Amino acid sequence: MTRAPLQPADLAAIEAAVRQAEARTTGEIYCIAAEESSDYHATPLAWAAGVALLAPALLLLAGLHVSAPDMGLVGGWTADQVEGVGEATARAALVGTLLLQALLFVVTLLVVAIPPVRRALTPRGLKRDRVLQRAEAQFLAKNLHNTRERTGVLIYVSFAERMAELIADEAIHAKVPDGTWDRAMAVLTAGLRHGHPAKGFSDAIGLCGEVLAQHFPAQADDNPNELPDAVVLLPRP
Repeated sequence: MTRAPLQPADLAAIEAAVRQAEARTTGEIYCIAAEESSDYHATPLAWAAGVALLAPALLLLAGLHVSAPDMGLVGGWTADQVEGVGEATARAALVGTLLLQALLFVVTLLVVAIPPVRRALTPRGLKRDRVLQRAEAQFLAKNLHNTRERTGVLIYVSFAERMAELIADEAIHAKVPDGTWDRAMAVLTAGLRHGHPAKGFSDAIGLCGEVLAQHFPAQADDNPNELPDAVVLLPRP
């Protein structure tokens, strides 16, 4: 049985890390773990269409050719015979090509539709774009942009793609320089690569907490917990 990316103990550890980090800051850290960020339904279609277009080239490489029968022994060719044989030859070549294209399309579509194959054949740039899109959608859907001081930070992980995104709200961007989150992203992705996603999450949360505590320190008498600390688990789209 395959082990799920995050076990109950992992979820509890990540939640505790969020709680500990937020105790030092008025910022809000929100964690989302998605199984996958897109179904990439266009990938099998694109590969199937591309492979199907190779049918004419494959027929040529295979040495397949069509020829008209030799009619020299029956008085040579008439104009009607030439036209009829030409049409039949062209039709046979066209039908053969279309049948091969249909076969290649269906077989490729079925093979590439297998989830591991589909993910492997999806361009990395497209996967990165889909992960970012879903992270941005979740940032808005979970109201991270509506915290009192606009200090929400989303840590988003997509397990199937082994990619992560970190999105900080506008008040944070106004105070922190570019590259501030590089260390947090590095430890997060390292945890994913090495099969320790909970450690990656916890380490990244700790580093984010340090940044937030520096720029948005906690106030002893006014530090409400505006967002849940538990990790949100998202199924495949």
